[in-house]
Amino acid sequence: MANEQLKPAASGGLEGLAQAARSAGGERRKLPPVHLWNPEFCGDIDMRIAADGTWFYMGTPIGRPALVQLFSTILRKDPERYVLVTPVERVGITVDDAPFLGVELQKTQDERGQVLRLRTNVEDWVEIDADHPLRFEPGASEGLKPYARVRDDLWALVKRALFYDLVAWGEVRAVEGEDMFGVASAGAFFPMARASDMAKWE
Repeated sequence: MANEQLKPAASGGLEGLAQAARSAGGERRKLPPVHLWNPEFCGDIDMRIAADGTWFYMGTPIGRPALVQLFSTILRKDPERYVLVTPVERVGITVDDAPFLGVELQKTQDERGQVLRLRTNVEDWVEIDADHPLRFEPGASEGLKPYARVRDDLWALVKRALFYDLVAWGEVRAVEGEDMFGVASAGAFFPMARASDMAKWE
């Protein structure tokens, strides 16, 4: 666990981990096959992704966007923890909420109807569809919190301001015999709440 001996790349600090990520092929627009790698777990490192999407290393924000983007390419959600993984090592990190933040939404139309595209804080673009769904969770004090699946079991928390766009683009549909308010994208429909409850979220 946290006190286990780390392998050289992880114990070499931020630059050592970055070099390991580059060696693993973690370049933007070319995601490495992290789902195929199952190296030894080397312990936890002092890296945290805050709820606002900021990445911290040893308590200090990582100020280089390119470095954050690089690390995001080797991020994976294992059953017990989030990890950064390469072919030779796997280290655990802390994620306060979701690992990514949705920062921009675009709406277009095609033969499937309304199509939404989401940009994350690490410059990934995701088309919201059946494979990249939206889900809505109750927030502690701010109503519904929307999340979008980016890839595998990695999700983005959609910024609060964008939630109001989703509401504006939403509609009521019958789902299993009940009127639900939700938003459609690429031929799929993502319910937010019962239509009768939507007044509290607006």
